[in-house]
Amino acid sequence: MNTFRNILLATCCFTVVAAAEANAQSSKKKAKAAKEAAAAQTSVVNEPSEQERQISEALFLDGLKYFVLEDYQQALQLFQKAHSLTPNNAALNYKVAETYLFLKNPVSAVPFAQAAIAQDNKNAYYYLLLAQLHTDQKQFDAAAQAYNDLLRNVPKSEEYLFNLADLYLAQARYDDALKTYERIEKQFGELEQLTVSRQQIYLRQKNMEKAIQEGEKLIANYPTEPRYFLAQAELYNASQKTDQAIVVLDKALRLDPDNPFAHLMLSDLYRQKGNLEESEKRVKKAFGSAELDIDTKVRILVDFIRQLPNPAIEQVSLDLAKLTIKNHPEEAKAYAVAADLQTIVGHREEARNNYLEAVKLDDSHFKIWQQIVLLDAELAQADSLVVHSERALELFPNQAVFWFYNGTGHMIEKNFTKAVKALEQGKRLSTGDLELVAQFNLQLGDSYNSLKDFKKSDEAYEAVLSHDANNAHVLNNYSYYLSLRGENMQKAKEMSERLVKQHPTNPTYLDTYAWVLYKMGEYTEARKYLEQAVAISDDATIVEHYGDVLYKLGKREEALSQWQKAKLKGEASAFIDKKIKDKKLYE
Repeated sequence: MNTFRNILLATCCFTVVAAAEANAQSSKKKAKAAKEAAAAQTSVVNEPSEQERQISEALFLDGLKYFVLEDYQQALQLFQKAHSLTPNNAALNYKVAETYLFLKNPVSAVPFAQAAIAQDNKNAYYYLLLAQLHTDQKQFDAAAQAYNDLLRNVPKSEEYLFNLADLYLAQARYDDALKTYERIEKQFGELEQLTVSRQQIYLRQKNMEKAIQEGEKLIANYPTEPRYFLAQAELYNASQKTDQAIVVLDKALRLDPDNPFAHLMLSDLYRQKGNLEESEKRVKKAFGSAELDIDTKVRILVDFIRQLPNPAIEQVSLDLAKLTIKNHPEEAKAYAVAADLQTIVGHREEARNNYLEAVKLDDSHFKIWQQIVLLDAELAQADSLVVHSERALELFPNQAVFWFYNGTGHMIEKNFTKAVKALEQGKRLSTGDLELVAQFNLQLGDSYNSLKDFKKSDEAYEAVLSHDANNAHVLNNYSYYLSLRGENMQKAKEMSERLVKQHPTNPTYLDTYAWVLYKMGEYTEARKYLEQAVAISDDATIVEHYGDVLYKLGKREEALSQWQKAKLKGEASAFIDKKIKDKKLYE
C-alpha cells in the first residue's frame, strides 16, 4: 500500500537517541515473547477487500492528524481501527509502535515494531524504533541486536554503526565499542572523533599506554591543533613522565606562544621538578593572558589561599592577585579574591580597599560587606566603620551584625546616642542568638555609662554576666565604673578580684582591682597590685594611679615622681598638671 509508505516517509523522520546506563540485564524470555507476538501479527489472515483498504487508509490519515497535534491517545485509537482491517501493513504497524512510544508504553510498542520489520526488513526507521524501545526498557542486548539486524539487512546503512557504538559505550561495553570503531574505520577510514573516543575508552580502562598511543596519532594527524598537545601532556604527567610532558608543551607553545593553559601546565610541571623560579614565571605568564578566564584564575588563587600562610608562596600569590585585577578590572570577583588573599597575609588596608572596589561592581554579597566592616574595625578606622556599616544596612537592614558595627563605630566616635540606637536595633534582631545578644549588651553597657544612664548600663552588664559570669570585659568595666561612682563597692571588689585571679598578669585588670581597693580606702593592698601592674606596663593611667596611692600612703615625693612619669606618657588625667604643680592629690 504505497500511500502508507509515502505518508510515513513524508511525516516521520525518526531519530533514535541512544541513551542508557550500564549493567541492565537482557531478557531472552521477553525477546522470545516479543517475536511470538510479532509472528502473531504476521500470521496468515484473510486478504482485506478493497473497501477495507480504503477505510483503513482513511482511518490512518485521520490518525496522522491527531498524531501531528500530539493527541496520541486519539491517534492510537484510529491507528488500531485501521490495523484491525489491514494488520499486515508494515507502515501502519510502525506508526502504532511509535504512538505507543510517545505514550510512554514501550512494552506494548515492541510487538508492532517487530511486526513492521517482519513485513518490511529493508526500512531503517523500523529497526531504529525497535532499538529505542529496547533501550528505554534497558534491554541493551536486544537494542544492539536491532542495530546489527539493521546493518545486515538494510543496504547502505553503515552510518548506524555510530549508533551501535554509542549504545555499547553507554553500557560500558568498551571492547564491543572498540570492535565497532574498527568496523567504522573499515567503512569510512580513520576519523578524528573515533581516535578521541578510542582514547577515552582506554582511559576508562586505565590503559594509559594505549591512551598515549592514540594521543600520538592525534598529534601526528592534526599537528596544528594545540589542544591535542595539551591533552597529551596531561597524559604524560599522569604517567609521571614529566620531561616528556614538558617537551610536548613546548611544541604546543611553538604553535600558540601565549596559550595560557600550556603555561599553567608547565608551571605545575616545573614546580614538581623543584624549579620554582620557572614555575612562577609560567603561572604569571598565564595570568597575564586575557584568554585565561576569570573563573579559572579565581580557582587557582583559592588554591593558593588554602596554602597560606606560607612565606614561600606569599609574594607570587599577591602578584597573581594584582594580575587578575589588571586583566579583569570589571569583574567583582577579581577584587574579592585578591582581598581574601591580602587579608590572610595581613595587608588589611589594601584588602579592605579591594573589597570596596568589588562592591562598586556588585554590592549584593553580604560576606564581602561583612569583611569590609570587620577590617574597618581592625584598622581602628571608626569613621570608615560608620560609613560602610550604614551602606551595608541600606542593603541588609535585617542583618544584626551591621547594626553592631555601626553602633560600635558611633561609640568609638563618642556619638553615644546614635550608638545606643543602633545597638538596641541590632539587639532586637538577635533575640535567637544569645551569644550575639551578649555582645550587644556589652557595648550597650559601655554606651549607657557614657550617657550617664547608669541604670540601663548596669542592666546591660548584668545581662551579659547572666550569660557569661566570667566575661572579662564586663567584670573590668562594670567594677571600674561602679568604683568611679562610689556605688555598690563590695560588688565592684568581688568582680575585680575574680578577674585578677583569672588573669594575674594583666596590668589593666590589676589596675582596676587596685583602683577599687583605693576607692575603698585599702591603700596598702592597692599599692601591692599597682606595683605588679607598673612592673608589667608603663601605661599613663596605671602610673598615675600608682602615684595617687603613694600620696595616700604619705610618700609624696615618690608620688610626684610617678605623676611626672605619667605626664610624659601624654595620656594621664585632666588633673595631672595641677597635681604636679601643687604637689598635691586632686580627684
